[in-house]
Amino acid sequence: MNSTDNTLGGAFADAVTAEPITTERLALEPLRVAHAEEMAAVLGDPALHAFIGGAPDDVDTLRARYARMVAGSPDPRTSWCNWVIRVPAEGRLAGTVQATVRPAPASGGLTAEIAWVVGTPWQGRGIASEAARALVEWLRARPGVTSVLAHIHPDHGASAAVARSAGLSPTAERHDGEVKWVLSLDR
Repeated sequence: MNSTDNTLGGAFADAVTAEPITTERLALEPLRVAHAEEMAAVLGDPALHAFIGGAPDDVDTLRARYARMVAGSPDPRTSWCNWVIRVPAEGRLAGTVQATVRPAPASGGLTAEIAWVVGTPWQGRGIASEAARALVEWLRARPGVTSVLAHIHPDHGASAAVARSAGLSPTAERHDGEVKWVLSLDR
């Protein structure tokens, strides 16, 4: 770690790396390129792109994207933390959660922008909420992380419910048409 380039108020974004996280029903595993094949099937429903646009990636495209994600951010002040969501009782992957951690100049700490996606067959079972809550609690335990945010399409009620469940609140701010949701982590 290069402390001369990556410090902001004593916090190091590049020191935040994905670690295994477990909940009552889920195992969040740090993303590996090897997850691409199973995840291509999990994320293969075009309906998952209704609010974010685009289309599902095929296995090769997903494998290449995962390789870039695992390699990490080209900005040494930014950390890309990505997990797959495993449902151990089913022995299957069900989705992903992620956190992009970067300096937050206004607070002197780090902010984590989070996102989640759960495959269609696993939706409506509280998996996204449970994973997002676990992610927020994991971020709360990381030194220097002072806020969590997410951007959610204003018509995506399910994602709004996940954000609310994880402790985030909507703001009046919009980014690319999406509502900015925030959680300040008391330090």
